[in-house]
Amino acid sequence: MSATDISGSVAKQLADVEQANVEAVREAADLVLGVIRADALVYTAGAGHSLAAVAETFYRAGGLACVYPLYHPDLLPLHGAVSSTKTERRSGLAAEVLAERAPGPDDVLVVFSTSGSNPYPVELCIEARERGAAVIAITSRACVAAAPRRSSSTLVEQGTVVLDSLVIPGDASYPPDAPRTAPLSTMVNAFLWNLVLAQVYDRGTAEGLDVPLWRSSNVEGGDEANAALLEKYSAIVPRLK
Repeated sequence: MSATDISGSVAKQLADVEQANVEAVREAADLVLGVIRADALVYTAGAGHSLAAVAETFYRAGGLACVYPLYHPDLLPLHGAVSSTKTERRSGLAAEVLAERAPGPDDVLVVFSTSGSNPYPVELCIEARERGAAVIAITSRACVAAAPRRSSSTLVEQGTVVLDSLVIPGDASYPPDAPRTAPLSTMVNAFLWNLVLAQVYDRGTAEGLDVPLWRSSNVEGGDEANAALLEKYSAIVPRLK
């Protein structure tokens, strides 16, 4: 397979993902629009390499400003690769993370987890739903079905809306007949989130909503445009400071 073949394969994956999630993306956008109307927050979470998707949602040029990222340093592989895997398998961590601030009935929790079976992401969903928050699960149904069941439920079972990345078990995509490398989940997670954002923007502006979006700080007027958002959200999203 050549580089051209790989790019074609990735393009097909994204096209398939978009087609498979038309209704789910609409439902996810409904939930996010509800947050904006209520002047509430979108909480985002993940563990391991799914934290790349959380970073994509937070303080991102073109991204939503009303985002509260849930995070614990032990979940990041850069702070300890093996320990990060152990951490997301530790029951009780979700409650510790949510002790700082937890979503309520007007908020939405977005959880990225390709395997969707470890205690941390699943317990986040359970606690959020107990508090009345809706959950957008961005995962792979195939990976969840194949993964060892390490908690009382799964992300698929807990999601109010489930966006399916269509990633195959193991995440790798190359070579096609026996995949060992070229994982796709990070790319697909970002793509699914952007599909939601695009629909939120189009539908929100059509109804006259002021969709709170960051501007790049590296373009003329970016810092000035972001100043009002920083003033509004820094008090309730400490990681903006």
